Amino acid sequence: MKYPRKLSSGANNTVIVLNDTMVAKLFTGDTRSDMGSEAEKMKFANDVNQLIPKFINMEFNEALNAEMLIMERIKPIDFRAYEVELRELWIDVFEDELNQLHNAGFVHRDLKRPSDIGGLAFDNILLTETGLRLIDVGISALRHQVGDAIFVKYLEVEKQEMLLFRDYFLNR
Repeated sequence: MKYPRKLSSGANNTVIVLNDTMVAKLFTGDTRSDMGSEAEKMKFANDVNQLIPKFINMEFNEALNAEMLIMERIKPIDFRAYEVELRELWIDVFEDELNQLHNAGFVHRDLKRPSDIGGLAFDNILLTETGLRLIDVGISALRHQVGDAIFVKYLEVEKQEMLLFRDYFLNR
C-alpha cells in the first residue's frame, strides 16, 4: 500500500510523518511484530536516557486501517560533514548512553543489519543536532523478558557491533 508522507520502510513496517515533531510506525495486518511490546521497550529505554526516540502514544488510524506507534521525529544529518575530533566526542557519548541502557537491562539487537537485509549496515544509528540517536527497537530485548542467559548473549553480539560502528563512524 502507498502511504502519505512515507518516511521509511523496514521488513515489516512503514513509518510516516505526522507533523514536524512526530512520526508513526504503522502496524497493519500480520506484521510479525507486536506494537505493545515495542511500546513497552521504548518506554523502558526513555526512562533510562534519551538515546531512543521518545514514545508518545498508540492510536488507530481508520483511513489507513493501521495501528500506529507514535513517537518523536528524528531528523538525521550527515556525519561525514564533521571533523573526526567531533565524531569522537559523539561516539563516546553514544557508547556511554548505550552502556546505560545495557546496565538497566535493555539491548537493541540491531546496531548492524545482517548482510541479507537491505539498507545501510548502521542505518539505525543516526546523527542529529543533539548527537547520535538509536532508532527502531522492534527486535530489542529487555533482560526481565528474556532472562539473563539470552540477554548476555545478545549483549555480547551488540558489543561487537559497537566496535564495528565505532570504526565505521570515525573512519568513513
